Amino acid sequence: MTAAAALALSACGSGDSDSSKDSDKVAGAEAGNEESASPSAGATDAVARPQVKLPSDVTDKYENWKTGDDTEDAVLADTARRIDVTNDAILRGDTGAPGLSFYYRDKALTGAVEWVQAYVDANLSFTGTTRYYAPQVTLSGENSATAVYCSDESMGFNKDRKTNKVDKTPSDESPYVLYNTRLEMNGQGVWQTTNLVSKRGDKKCTA
Repeated sequence: MTAAAALALSACGSGDSDSSKDSDKVAGAEAGNEESASPSAGATDAVARPQVKLPSDVTDKYENWKTGDDTEDAVLADTARRIDVTNDAILRGDTGAPGLSFYYRDKALTGAVEWVQAYVDANLSFTGTTRYYAPQVTLSGENSATAVYCSDESMGFNKDRKTNKVDKTPSDESPYVLYNTRLEMNGQGVWQTTNLVSKRGDKKCTA
């Protein structure tokens, strides 16, 4: 199995995955530069957050990314920010990017660092558009939540880090990925991802 094939586990790959490892397509790792993922009004707005600016060739489309509930929307906003900092770290090839430890902790942080390193080892970056949709947030008390959502990676592609050549070779992998994440709110009011599981080709995202 090539290093590039290992990256086909899932976008962001910061947790366990049930997806196949046979494709060379990364299919556009998670990103979060869409205004629709901006945080809802609330206490978390006062937090000094890492500033991230993604390149123009990385685009995300968030569909129905707000529920109307302030707490649930805060969870989704920090989920999008976590996506954003992960992409920033991948694009810069920086496993020590401060945003990772800001939005991840525990098992998820270890997985995120390993995922960024996998890109570096494979000499890969990514480009393209990723669509995020069908978010569902379940609150558990005041400081715990789960966020489940889908992504469509059909318009995301590997890019050679040195040559910038984009690989648009058709993949046998499904471009649809289901993410199931666990979040805990820390003392600053930031919803940090503590666990992330992904499954490529899940029927919940293709129906």
